Amino acid sequence: MVKDCSTDTVARAVREYEGVTRKREIGDMIRSLRIESPDIVASFGEDAAVIRHNAEDALLLAADGIWSRLMEADPFWAGYCAVLVNVHDIAAMGGRPVAMVDILSVTDDRIRDEVTRGMVAASAQFGVPIVGGHLHPETPYSVVDVAILGTARMDQLIFSNTAEEGDVVVAAIDLDGRVHPACCFNWDSVTMKSAEAVRAQIRVMEDLGKERLVTAGKDISNPGVIGTLGMLLEVSGKGAVIDLEAIPRPDLSAIGLSFEQWVRMYPGMGFILTVNPANVEEVCRRFADVGITAAAIGEVNGTGRLSVRYLGRETQVFDLDRNGIMGIFSDGGVCR
Repeated sequence: MVKDCSTDTVARAVREYEGVTRKREIGDMIRSLRIESPDIVASFGEDAAVIRHNAEDALLLAADGIWSRLMEADPFWAGYCAVLVNVHDIAAMGGRPVAMVDILSVTDDRIRDEVTRGMVAASAQFGVPIVGGHLHPETPYSVVDVAILGTARMDQLIFSNTAEEGDVVVAAIDLDGRVHPACCFNWDSVTMKSAEAVRAQIRVMEDLGKERLVTAGKDISNPGVIGTLGMLLEVSGKGAVIDLEAIPRPDLSAIGLSFEQWVRMYPGMGFILTVNPANVEEVCRRFADVGITAAAIGEVNGTGRLSVRYLGRETQVFDLDRNGIMGIFSDGGVCR
């Protein structure tokens, strides 16, 4: 049972979390960048851009960066996460990652060596090679950014903006992990796993896409499980009510975590999905087969608002129509 929390405190913690508020700059920037192209099937608002390669196949292109504060706290983990988050972005689209390039800016050789050691460890574990990039040595700051290329069949893609009213919201998280010692908002469930185990977990999303078992999906990123769901609903133009009690979680009291902290965590392996009710049991079983706990946590509606429910009380977290997390479509534009 969820202890010592209320819908009001959870809603406020998520709304005010830096992992959420940092996303608000995205919309203004995108409006100055967007250029239409007939071969771009999807772009801003998705975990990866979808580029038409031929009639049947798509190229997936994504990039992500790591907060400088994580670089300073643990450069090995920062390098590992730079690869991890990009692999997740391709998997979340129902794709298969192919290769990566990086841009590394470092203040000194020690940080460079630790970051690259983390990148190599994750690259080898997930089987996705790093094939080039760029180095800025002796900079006044340390930052690592990675771009990734993936592939998918056009008919197996999983988008963020295709959730439908009446869909069930499913959260899938690998609970077999630990709070990373370098970051209290990172749940590490990957570094201790075998390559075979993590690759099997990633392949689940590809299989769900091939069999059209989900209607929409995203990997759970810095905004945490509730914030990431808010981003999915924002680009889908939908709302949802979720039950806090249903969100997968470890024994929080045993590891000294509050529920408010857990729902803001970046999980080493986690996805938020919307699923036709008829497919929920099968989707959860697929995740369970690879050691990921998946559960139905709510239902998609047409309100444009995301609310949380617990012990008979309901609180709105986001009014996505009036004040979206990213603000990408405040001008009325659409993702694709």
